[in-house]
Amino acid sequence: MTQTSLPVNEVFETIQGEGVFTGTPAIFLRLQGCPVGCPWCDTQQTWEKRGEDQIAVHDVLAKTAPTPTWAALTPHGFLELIAEKKWTAKHVVITGGEPCMYDLVELTELLHEHGFKTQIETSGTFEILTSEATWVTVSPKLDMPGGLPVLASAMARANEIKHPIAMQKHIDALDQLLAECPVQPNTTISLQPISQRARATELAMRVCRERNWRLSVQLHKYLAID
Repeated sequence: MTQTSLPVNEVFETIQGEGVFTGTPAIFLRLQGCPVGCPWCDTQQTWEKRGEDQIAVHDVLAKTAPTPTWAALTPHGFLELIAEKKWTAKHVVITGGEPCMYDLVELTELLHEHGFKTQIETSGTFEILTSEATWVTVSPKLDMPGGLPVLASAMARANEIKHPIAMQKHIDALDQLLAECPVQPNTTISLQPISQRARATELAMRVCRERNWRLSVQLHKYLAID
C-alpha cells in the first residue's frame, strides 16, 4: 500500500504542557500549513507550505530555531524515527499549523497498532479525519483573519475544548459557539489564559470555578521547556 507522506515542521519528545494531558511525556509531530491566521500564534513559521522550503527529515531534527522548513514523512517513517531516536513516550501529539488539513487516519491507526496513544490539537475549522481512538482537542478559533468557521462536526467530535481567553468577550463567544455547535456531554472544557496574563488568568479561574470547567495553564511556558 502506498503511504501518504505528511509535511513535518518539527518532531521532538517533551512533556505535554496544556489541557487534559498536562505533564504527560509526549512526542510532538508538528505539521506544516495553516490558513487560520491567529494574531497571537506562536508558531507562525508553520503557516505557509512552500516547495522551496522542503528539506530532509534529519535536517528538521537538527533545527535549533523556528523556521518554515519542512520534510515529507510517511507514517512508517515516523515510527522508524521514534525507534532511531530511542524516544520512550507513548503519547503522540499531532499539532501544527493546522493538522486537520490532512487525512490522519493512516498515521493514527498505525500508531495505535504499535502501542501509542494519539492526540490532535486543531482549530476546529477542518473536518477531523483520524482513528476513532484519537483524543481530539479542539481549540476553537473564532473570527480569525483567515475567515474559516468552526465546524459543528469538529465540536461534536471533540473530547476536549481548550479555549484561549483574554477577556469576557472570549467567554461570551465560546458560550455562543457551544449553543450553536453542541459538544458531547462528557467533553472536557478548559480555559487557557492567553500569554499567562494576570487578568486573563483571574477571569479563567473564576469562570472555571463557576462552571466546573478546567484551567489550562501552559505549564511548558512556566517551566521554559519545548
